[in-house]
Amino acid sequence: MHVNLSILENGQFLPLVEDFYTIQGEGFHAGKAAYFIRLGGCDVGCFWCDAKESWNQHLYPPVPVEDIVARAVSHPAKSIVITGGEPLLYPLEPLCNLLHQNGLEIFLETSGAYPLSGNFDWICLSPKKQHPPVGNIYQKASELKVIIHELSDLEWAEENRHKVSSRCLLYLQPEWSRSAQIIPDLVDFVKKSPIWNISLQTHKYMQIP
Repeated sequence: MHVNLSILENGQFLPLVEDFYTIQGEGFHAGKAAYFIRLGGCDVGCFWCDAKESWNQHLYPPVPVEDIVARAVSHPAKSIVITGGEPLLYPLEPLCNLLHQNGLEIFLETSGAYPLSGNFDWICLSPKKQHPPVGNIYQKASELKVIIHELSDLEWAEENRHKVSSRCLLYLQPEWSRSAQIIPDLVDFVKKSPIWNISLQTHKYMQIP
């Protein structure tokens, strides 16, 4: 995906889709209050994506990172989730530096399809077959979260498990539209291979953003 970084002044401005205060619903940090920063732009193309409105970054005018951070610090939580779209389309150092200067911890959610930029306290890597991770993201990942739409995706999960560090936590997450069909098989798989954990999209059960 071509992104005109000159317009964004090397990360001083970012295409903000939305930012909001909620409860993290997935993975290791599920249940934790967190402020979400969703950036526009993605060409990974997951057909089941629940944030397709974020794919076209041209729909979202660049916003100064100072404005984004000012809204983030106005909320009680100290945890920030940077998501998308695919946030690694952009240089994230300016945003991360300013968030850290304000005493906030930063969690990144990424497919790893573009080179890592910025400094994070936690990296959730959710790799996709059609646009696999690049660079050293596997060794940097704190958490590997593989979306399972069909049982053959378990092979992709196992392939990626062997690429992350021994410290990385492992999660299998049923794709929401097929969760009823997939969960029984995931339960059986994790019982046989307990190195894995199951991640559920609890925010959808709670009916919150």
